[in-house]
Amino acid sequence: MKTGQAPRQSLRSAAASLPRRLIPLRSAAAFCGGLALEVRAAPAHDALSPAGVQASHIFSLWTVTLTVCSLVFAAVLIALLLAMARAPRASRDASPDLGSLERPERRVRRVVSAASIASVVLLFGLLLADIMTDRALSRLPVADAVHLEMTGHQWWWEARYADDTPGSGFAVANELHVPVGRPVIISLKADDVIHTFWVPNLHGKKDMIPGRESTIEFRADRAGTYRGQCAEFCGLEHALMAFTVVAEPPAQYDAWVARQRTPAPQPLNALQAQGERLFTTGNCAGCHTVRGSSANGVLGPDLTHVMSRPMLAAETFENTPANLESWIKAPGSMKPGTTMPASQLSAQDLNALVAWIRTLQ
Repeated sequence: MKTGQAPRQSLRSAAASLPRRLIPLRSAAAFCGGLALEVRAAPAHDALSPAGVQASHIFSLWTVTLTVCSLVFAAVLIALLLAMARAPRASRDASPDLGSLERPERRVRRVVSAASIASVVLLFGLLLADIMTDRALSRLPVADAVHLEMTGHQWWWEARYADDTPGSGFAVANELHVPVGRPVIISLKADDVIHTFWVPNLHGKKDMIPGRESTIEFRADRAGTYRGQCAEFCGLEHALMAFTVVAEPPAQYDAWVARQRTPAPQPLNALQAQGERLFTTGNCAGCHTVRGSSANGVLGPDLTHVMSRPMLAAETFENTPANLESWIKAPGSMKPGTTMPASQLSAQDLNALVAWIRTLQ
């Protein structure tokens, strides 16, 4: 178990015991549990640590904006303190000084005019910096790009890698792999409500609107694992709708693609064969695809290589046999609001099903 997993599970257990009317609090508690894990051992999720050229442009704009705003704030604060220090002291019985109504205050007028002009210049400067950043973001060279399609669902992510040759395409869930130094073009779609694609280490936010397709382009220049998050409230489990982007050297990426294109292995014993039969003839096959078997559902994630993913349920919990079994048995207790129904299998059948799913490496 990873460091921080126990506190996270305890938070989730406590949240699950709350009444239904307090479901928003259950999601908040689960999210806080997620933060506990993120702090200790998690993929990078930091806009201030860019790992690609697009994120670097955004970070530069943020730095300029922060610097200008900080200087303006400091200047206003200093002016306020000087005004307070120089203000004449008067007693309660003193009459108000109305002399400024009859005599022009040229010095004050010059100071206010200069400050107004400086504010306009700074605002136009920030606008120019914003425009230049936007132009830089749109000029990413995209020759030899990796093309894929990402769809946001309530509450998970589906990524489909384009076919280089007929029949070679494949789908993964909640996990992207990209080669370092090579541009990536992602077509973004939403299946139900508005979602927002956001990987702060690699790029800014991009809305995913039902019925409309948009694209986002980025390039990872540093190998690593980066956390993505839905940044638009999309329902009960919005806080637990995350994914990872694994940026790796081209050779490792090519090896990963080759593994993902292979079908699921055949069962090696009677227990695994029973598990496959339960999966393909039961409700599981109505929602999930496992290439190499007769299961071809499209409502849920593709499970062909599910055991190669470190996390389950859109980065909600660690992918271990115990968590997998609990997830199949009672998904609502682990992720309140999930659309996956609870299993009605006996303990023996559940053991066989998990034994077969564990072969899907």
